[in-house]
Parts: sequence; C-alpha cells; structure tokens
Amino acid sequence: MVTGALLGMTMLFTPLAEVVPAAAAAPALVLVGALMMTQSRKVPWDDLELAVPAFLTIALMPFTYSITNGVGAGVISYTLIKAARGKWDEIPWLLWVVSLIFLVYFAIDGLF
Repeated sequence: MVTGALLGMTMLFTPLAEVVPAAAAAPALVLVGALMMTQSRKVPWDDLELAVPAFLTIALMPFTYSITNGVGAGVISYTLIKAARGKWDEIPWLLWVVSLIFLVYFAIDGLF
C-alpha cells in the first residue's frame, strides 16, 4: 500500500513540523480539510471497514489541530478493524509497521 509508505515517511518529518508556529500551520489544516471534504462523498459509508477510519481521520484533524493525529487514528483503526474481522491477508506488512509507529507516537505524546 503506497499511502502507508507515505504516511510512514510523514512521521519521520513530524519533529520538523514542531518548529513551525501554529499560525503558519493553520492554512495547511484548512487546505487539507477542504481537500478531504471533497473526497468524503466517495467514501462507502455503509462499509464499516472504511467508514470508521475515514470518520476518525476527518473528525480528529480539526479537533486536535493535527493532521498527524487524524491520519494516525485512521490508519490504526483500519488495521485493527481488518484484523478483528479476520482479514489478516488484506493487511500489508507495511501497514502494520506504520500502525505500530503511530501507536508508539500516541503512547509518547498522547492524542489530545
């Protein structure tokens, strides 16, 4: 899964983002939010395996003021839902790695 690899790379640059003031990051959050809202109509909301991670991603970004928190919650929930439903073969190994990285990140910094 290519997006999983990109998310993992994003985590590597997260410490660099901490030096950017919040006022400078606000326009990026607005832009990402607008782009996500245009894509939200394409989410199959009747499929819980996709709807729950999409909802968490969309909802947590503005409430936590962090793109990383939203994406991390979405990635972790997607992985856990697939695993809970016994669809282990549908979870790429890289998604497990990225989920683990996000879990460590949230354990250290917390979600809120």
